[in-house]
Amino acid sequence: MPNYKVTIGLEIHAELKTNTKMFCRCKNDPDEERPNWNICPVCTAQPGTLPVINKKAVKHVLRVGTAIGATLADFTEWDRKNYFYPDIPKGYQISQYLYPLISGGKLAGVDVTRIHLEEDTGSSRHDRGDYSLVDYNRAGVPLMELVTEPVIHDTETAMRFAKELQLLLRYLGASDANMEKGEMRVEANISISETETFGTKVEVKNINSFKAVGDAIAFEIKRHAEVLGRGEKIVQETRGWDENAGKTFSQRKKESANDYRYFPEPDLPKMRISEIPEFQNLNETMPELPWERRLRLSKEFGFQDAITEMFVTDDAIGGFFSDVALKLSGDKDLIKLASNYITSDLAALMKANNGSMGAVTPETFTVLVRMVGAGDVSSRGAKDTLAIMYREGGLARNVAEQHGLIQKSDIGALESIVKDVIAANAEAVAEYKGGKTASLQYIVGQGMKASKGSANPKVLGELFQKLIG
Repeated sequence: MPNYKVTIGLEIHAELKTNTKMFCRCKNDPDEERPNWNICPVCTAQPGTLPVINKKAVKHVLRVGTAIGATLADFTEWDRKNYFYPDIPKGYQISQYLYPLISGGKLAGVDVTRIHLEEDTGSSRHDRGDYSLVDYNRAGVPLMELVTEPVIHDTETAMRFAKELQLLLRYLGASDANMEKGEMRVEANISISETETFGTKVEVKNINSFKAVGDAIAFEIKRHAEVLGRGEKIVQETRGWDENAGKTFSQRKKESANDYRYFPEPDLPKMRISEIPEFQNLNETMPELPWERRLRLSKEFGFQDAITEMFVTDDAIGGFFSDVALKLSGDKDLIKLASNYITSDLAALMKANNGSMGAVTPETFTVLVRMVGAGDVSSRGAKDTLAIMYREGGLARNVAEQHGLIQKSDIGALESIVKDVIAANAEAVAEYKGGKTASLQYIVGQGMKASKGSANPKVLGELFQKLIG
């Protein structure tokens, strides 16, 4: 097989978080299950109605552009993108063509061409046999479209870019970008060539998960190579992704810009971004961005990449850790200890309970970590205490005391246990005296077992050494 050069460009749509739709006052509610509930004469294109621009949606897109170091437009306008489909009430979509809000920028090492704002379509249902139904709840919802340069050459980079965009949108509060709800949709343009010249491009739509992004691109690369290997030509077209079959299928001939007959939207005013107060000084409103947080956590605490990524990508766990780290007042040893319990024990409890944080709070968790650091509770005892706090709440010390999980360090209280273990393990004691240091670990383990895990292993070990002689 020839050594083909793969070229990939992505087009990603994301529904924006606003109270109302893009051009009317209807509620923007992605969780509304009643069909055709959040609709009005504007978003259903009744004669005589006029659209009004949603400033919050525009600001969301400008903040995304600011975050990726792009050029923000001063002048922008809206255009009519003409095409007929039952879920387009007007017979055209209000979008942006020549004057997008955002140009350039870079995210996850990938160059961005543009980001523009438009309105979403309604949604069609085709599961009723010989007829279809249309729900216009989604029609008119503000929709951001991002287009990358054709500079991606492998599936991993494409998936990483899509994940990083989702993360950025969430950090900025611009979109929840849940792919399973259709709030973020990825389309991939794929071509292969034996030369530096681009091959014939095919667009794949209906990609609804990050795994599907990789699978769909990989399938198309293989399909293109097989077609060219038979001496045939690639057909420029739009294809869909069938998740169950694990393959793409032909949908329609690929449209060009001319097919949409773009022209400026006459019912909306042109915009000068620099003249609108709400759109100024956007840098001052930026939160800590995902890549900034990765760098800070790595430098400040020296976390491994997997731990850093969990704190960056999981909002609940990341927020919990930030609160705990603040309460531990810069004690890096305790913070590292806390991170271990959060990413292992707490994360496991959350996974088993649909992501719930349970009844544990940063305050009670911080006390538990301090107890571990002070030797008041063993590692095993801390895990058990945390599990109880997660289910039932309560103060860490109270929970540990009530369930007999406080670690015993009192020499007088432990001495009788030590003497009993020495008497019952004469062979191991003799081996230790003969120079086999590993036997001491076994003896300490027997002491921990006899104390039901309540003994301080460090104190226990020192006591065994003293009494064995």
